Amino acid sequence: RIAGSLYRALSAPGERFAAFSGVFSVVERARFDSKPLVELKGRLAASGARPSTEMRRLVRALSFIQLREQPLFHIPINVLLLWDLGWAGALERWRERCGPRLRGWLDGLADLEALSSLAGFSFDNPSYPFPEVRDGEARLLAEGLGHPLLPSSRRVCNDLALPSPGAALIVTGSNMAGKTTLLRTLGINAVLALAGAPVCARKLRLSPLAVRTSMRVQDSLARGLSYFYAEIERLKGVLDACDQGPVLFLLDEVMQGTNTAERQIASRAIVRRLLGRGAIGAIATHDLALTTLEQETGGQARNVHFTDRIEDGKMSFDYTMRPGVVATTNALALLRKVGIELPEASGRRAESAGCGSDE
Repeated sequence: RIAGSLYRALSAPGERFAAFSGVFSVVERARFDSKPLVELKGRLAASGARPSTEMRRLVRALSFIQLREQPLFHIPINVLLLWDLGWAGALERWRERCGPRLRGWLDGLADLEALSSLAGFSFDNPSYPFPEVRDGEARLLAEGLGHPLLPSSRRVCNDLALPSPGAALIVTGSNMAGKTTLLRTLGINAVLALAGAPVCARKLRLSPLAVRTSMRVQDSLARGLSYFYAEIERLKGVLDACDQGPVLFLLDEVMQGTNTAERQIASRAIVRRLLGRGAIGAIATHDLALTTLEQETGGQARNVHFTDRIEDGKMSFDYTMRPGVVATTNALALLRKVGIELPEASGRRAESAGCGSDE
């Protein structure tokens, strides 16, 4: 029974143990010049045992126990040699010898993998500069900030500034004009910077920040969770993070899951609370009622926008961030473009920003 329980517990991860043995061998043979990598390698060898050797011993023991799957061979050899008992003892001795060290070995390997990923990103993007990260109050200043996953031929970079605690951008704009991409650009570069990687920008200066978002919220049938409740849980997490230190928040179409009146009240209250707690960030919205926050906060929250152009009946976007509130909308034009006719509509593209507050 003991051997059977050991086999059931270890048969699934057994293949991964074999892979770890090979990776540990590579690390043990590698020669590092960087002090952090030398220290990391030293941690793996600190116990005196070679992780690769011990992993091979574990895999060998597991492979012999797997003979249980071949009853014509297993039954007689187990009766004659007490096969299961012998290899169960070998596994127990391995656990006593290496069990306390295993977590440290795997943590060291995880650290090396993370550093390798950052080094690979830097190698693949030699033109990306490293950011300037300085302790102090919350701030983020970027020049030529772009999304690293967009090809350089299509990437449009923008300058933006969140110079002090409580600074925010209220981002309005036409559909498909680039609002959400701006939030993603800001978030991914902040994460790269704080992880120690280069960034997709001409220059980026920021303080240590916890990046918190309310984007791509999903309901859950399994959890019995509506879209609205999933969103307010996410927003509560963003607010709670402000109690732990400086926060960079990124909110996309806040409170979509409720009616217009309650959405406007709740959205304004949440943004005000974030700014009051010294967080910095950006809010992408079609709800133009939020744009009055610029006046109400004395300019701490600044309005910026993206827009579109229609030339010769074709819609185009330049993805350039501009100051102020968007002056045009394009929802009806996009509906017509995909073949959805709206006889009750005037058929004209909305020219007033107020026409599209609930797109």
